[in-house]
Amino acid sequence: DCGIGIDVCTGGELAVALAGGIDPAKIEVHGNNKSLSEIDRAVSVGVKTIVMDSLHEIDRVAAMARKHNKVQGVMLRLTPGIQAHTHESISTAHEDVKFGFSIASGAAWAAVQAVLAHPELELRGFHSHIGSQIFGTESFQLAADRLIALLAKYRDTYSKELPELDLGGGYGIAYLPEDETLEPGEVMPALRSAVTAACEKHKLNIPIISIEPGRAIVGPTTFTLYEVGTTKDVVLEDGAIRRYISVDGGMSDNIRPSLYDAQYHAVIAQRSSSVKAISSRVVGKHCETGDIVIRDIALPADIAPGDLIAIPATGAYGRSMASNYNHVPRPPVVAVKDGKARVIVRRENEEDLLALDVKE
Repeated sequence: DCGIGIDVCTGGELAVALAGGIDPAKIEVHGNNKSLSEIDRAVSVGVKTIVMDSLHEIDRVAAMARKHNKVQGVMLRLTPGIQAHTHESISTAHEDVKFGFSIASGAAWAAVQAVLAHPELELRGFHSHIGSQIFGTESFQLAADRLIALLAKYRDTYSKELPELDLGGGYGIAYLPEDETLEPGEVMPALRSAVTAACEKHKLNIPIISIEPGRAIVGPTTFTLYEVGTTKDVVLEDGAIRRYISVDGGMSDNIRPSLYDAQYHAVIAQRSSSVKAISSRVVGKHCETGDIVIRDIALPADIAPGDLIAIPATGAYGRSMASNYNHVPRPPVVAVKDGKARVIVRRENEEDLLALDVKE
C-alpha cells in the first residue's frame, strides 16, 4: 500500500500541486508534449516519476537529469491496442492515437532500449490509460495482460524485473439517474485477479500496482448551480413543442456536452414543483447554436426566470476546462461542509478579463 499521490500533465498543474503542499515524491508527471521548462521544473523539484510519451522526451528528460545531477525515475506510457467502449475523444489506448508507445508495432520495446541507454534515467515500469467513462472491466484486464507480457519480456532480456505497473483510470461515474457506476473498489478485484494470473503465467513477481481514479473521486462531489434567465417555446417540424431554458453559463463553464456529447441531469434547486414535466433543452448564453448544456430533458412546465437549476456530477472536467469565451467571467467555486459554505475560488470579474492586456 503506497497511499495516494497526484498525477499532473502540465507545468501549470505541477505548480498547483506544489502550491497545495503535495510532496514531489508523490507526483507523477504525464503529457504527450512536455516542454523543456516543464521537464526542468519537474526534475529540479524531485518528482517521483515522469511518464515518457515519445523518443524526443526520453532524450530531453535525460539531459535535464544530467543538468541537475540526478537519476530521474521514469515510466513508459504504452498503447496496448485496445478499443475501449467510450467516446472517440476520450478513448486513448488504440493504435491511431497521440498517446504512448505501441506494443504491437515494436515502438514500446524500442523506447525501453532508448531509456536504458541513459544512465540518468531509472526505468520503473509501464503505464497505460485506455480511456475515460468506461463501465466494464474487460478492457482493463486485457490491458494488464498485455503490459505484463512486456514486463516478462524485459525480465527475460535483462534478467531483472521492473517494480511498478500503472493501469491508469477511466472508471465511469453516473451523470444520469439511470447510469451505473464503476467504482474503483469494484474493479480492483477483477484487476487483481487479472494481474495475478498474468504474473503467474509469466512467473513474475507481482509489481506495485497503481490506478488513477481522478474522475471517480472528484466528479460526484460537485454540482453546478445556474440561474434561469429566459424560457422560450419552439414548435418543431413534427408539431411538438420544446421548451428552451437559457441559463447564465454554458459552454464556457462546461464544454463537455459540446466536445463529447456528454449527458447530464438537472433539477430545480430552490423549490419543488408538482407541475407536469415537458420536453426541454437547457442552453447557455453563448453565441453558438451548439451551446447546449442538456440536449433533452423533461423539466416542470412552470420553470421560469429566476429559478435555480442544479446539475450534479460536474466536479471533473468542468472548472478545469472552463474558458472566457465571449468574455464571460468564470464562476466561483464554493465548498460546503457541515452546513457551512465558503468560497475557495472567487468569481472572476471584468477587471480579471482585462488584466492581461498590455497598455501602451
